[in-house]
Amino acid sequence: MDPPSSQFTFTVFTPSYNRARTLCRVWESLKAQTFRDFEWLVVDDGSTDNTREIVEGYAAEAAFPVRYVWQPNQHKKVAFNRAVREARGELLIVLDSDDACVPKALERLWWHWNHIPQAERGRFSAVTALCMGEDGELVGNRFPGGLWIDSTGIEIQHRWQVRGEKWGFQRTEVLKAFPFPEDLPGLVPEGYVWSQLDQHYKTRFVNEMLRIYYQDQGDSLIASQKQNPAKEANGPVLAEFMELRLAIRWFWRDPLMLTKKAANLVRMILHCTLPHQRLRELWAAQPRQARLLLMACAPLGLMVWAKDRWQHRQP
Repeated sequence: MDPPSSQFTFTVFTPSYNRARTLCRVWESLKAQTFRDFEWLVVDDGSTDNTREIVEGYAAEAAFPVRYVWQPNQHKKVAFNRAVREARGELLIVLDSDDACVPKALERLWWHWNHIPQAERGRFSAVTALCMGEDGELVGNRFPGGLWIDSTGIEIQHRWQVRGEKWGFQRTEVLKAFPFPEDLPGLVPEGYVWSQLDQHYKTRFVNEMLRIYYQDQGDSLIASQKQNPAKEANGPVLAEFMELRLAIRWFWRDPLMLTKKAANLVRMILHCTLPHQRLRELWAAQPRQARLLLMACAPLGLMVWAKDRWQHRQP
C-alpha cells in the first residue's frame, strides 16, 4: 500500500550510494531552511559504507522528519521511482548527496508556486531555478525574460538555448504517472521522464540561484560516460528519440546542439539491443524533419560508433 500523500509540502529526496562522506552538505542545508514544512527522504541504493548510521544519527537530532529507505543496488532510476512511491510531500525535490542549497531555497520555490494563479496551476508540474557553483557564480546561463518565464524544458533548452545545471521540484502525483522504466538495464536519462512531462505540463522557470552545485564528486549512481556505451545504450535511445521528436521544431534556433544529439542518437542506436520492431516504432513516430536530420547525421554517428567499438574491443 502506498504511504499517505501530502502530509508535507515538500519531500526532499536524496538518492545515495556510498556517499556518507558528503551527506553532511544536504543535512546542513536542510537544517538551515527557513521553510520548515518538509521531510527528508534518503533512498540508499545498496551502499556498503556507513550511510545508514550517518542518516540515523541525523534523524535522532533533526527538527524535521527524516526517513531512510534501503534497497539493493539497482541504479538511480529505481531509487527515483521508489522515492516517488514513498514520498509524503505534495512536491518532490531532488537534492543530490553531494550538493547543497541556500537557506531560503524551499521558501522561494513555494513562493513561486503559489504565485502561479490557482486557476492555471493544474497545467503546471514544476518550478525550476538556477544553480550556483561553490564560488557563488551562476552555473550555465539565465532563463529568458525577467523574474520568471512559463515554458517547457525542451523549449527552454532549444528555443532559448539555456544551458547548465538547473534545479527544482515536480508535483509528486504527476511523477507517479510517468515512472522510469525499470526493465531496461543501466542508465535511463532523466530526459526520458522530463520529455513526457513537457507534453502535458508547463514549468515556471525562475531566475534565482537556489542550489549550490558541487563538481568535486562524480555521480556514483550514474555510469561514467567513459564506460563502454554499448552497455548503457537502450535508455539513451528511448530518451533521445523522445527529445528529438519534441525539439526538432526549434532546429533553426539550435542547429549545432540538435545535430550533435542526432549523431549521438545514431551512434546509440547502433549500440543498443532494443528489438527491431521497437526501433521501427520509434522511427515512425518522428516528424519528417527529424528523420531527415537523422539520415544526414548517420555518417557521423557511424564513425563515432566505430570508434567506440575500437576503443572497447576485446583483447
